[in-house]
Amino acid sequence: MDLNLTEEQRLIVDSAAEFLAAHSGSERVRKVSTQPGGWDAPLWQGLAELGWCGIHTAEAQGGLGLGVVELALLQEQLGRRLACVPYFDGVALAASALRQLAGHSAVDAALPLLASGEQRFAMALPHPAATACNAQAQQQADGSWRLQGLWNHVGSAPLAQQLLLPAQLADGSWALFLLPADTPGLSISPQPALDATRLFGHVQAEQLPLAAAQCLALGETAAGVLAHTRCIAAIALAAEQVGVAQQALDLTLAYSLERQQFEKPIASFQAVKHRCAQMLVAVETARSAVYGAACLADTAPDAATLLRAAAQATSEASAAALYCTREAIQLHGGVGFTWEYDPHLYFRRAQASNQRLAPPSWWHEQVARQLLDEV
Repeated sequence: MDLNLTEEQRLIVDSAAEFLAAHSGSERVRKVSTQPGGWDAPLWQGLAELGWCGIHTAEAQGGLGLGVVELALLQEQLGRRLACVPYFDGVALAASALRQLAGHSAVDAALPLLASGEQRFAMALPHPAATACNAQAQQQADGSWRLQGLWNHVGSAPLAQQLLLPAQLADGSWALFLLPADTPGLSISPQPALDATRLFGHVQAEQLPLAAAQCLALGETAAGVLAHTRCIAAIALAAEQVGVAQQALDLTLAYSLERQQFEKPIASFQAVKHRCAQMLVAVETARSAVYGAACLADTAPDAATLLRAAAQATSEASAAALYCTREAIQLHGGVGFTWEYDPHLYFRRAQASNQRLAPPSWWHEQVARQLLDEV
């Protein structure tokens, strides 16, 4: 597998890095994340104008028609700058689910709105180990639906204009619904989070009537969409974790060159050099795992192969982000945990992202099950 970036991909990385450095610096992130609402609307508009919202949506649906590799490259740069926009939830999650269901009338109407950034999407994912959930759907005699339940900790739900909500049927199988966030009978309430650069919310439905066309998938089809979406989103989130780890390393290197001790920069001390070198190894190992998983995802592998790749990318990237952000705080010394310096922002993002989609133990267990089944 060739993990070298093409000229077009390098252009995406360079342009994204330049744009985000100019529009999502740490001062901007601090200002936006402490304001009511907590998101950067002008930055979102800029991303939409660049076409990033449709990065891996087909050209026929108004997107750029690129792949998971390009999505991962953008997520890495967004992670480096802690961009306060609902990109992961709308593009890595919702678009990854919707593009599997192209051809459905509701999906074909929604994808251009998502790809253009005209509307913001969010998606709830059930816990992967759950045998039951807090949301149920019941089909009526005329083919319409009734939706009842609660979806907790839905990323970007307070910002969303369209929601993708999974629910269980009476037989335990899954159904997937698309509905406007302002649908009467649907309530969204903000939820506190460790990472102030992201918004989460509780979504609740009380006997919500839905048209038959709002059900996008049922049974095995819905379960397959949810499983595939989790893997693609996990690769994208892992790429973001690589960006977090890289920026933690960059901050540490810059500080160690500036900070003087015994009339020398602390970067000249062997102990500091070794710790920075270990951070670099962690970042590059994680980046290789993420790029490899993204390349594999673009070849349409079977579900088991994709899950293993997503698990490896998630494990390596989360470990790198957690390690590098901890080391950044330590190597900054007494100022490392203060509000005025940036390491704690990245530490919070790394910790929060470590538990999104599925805990690391779940990914490890899935790979272990596959390997044991092959013995």
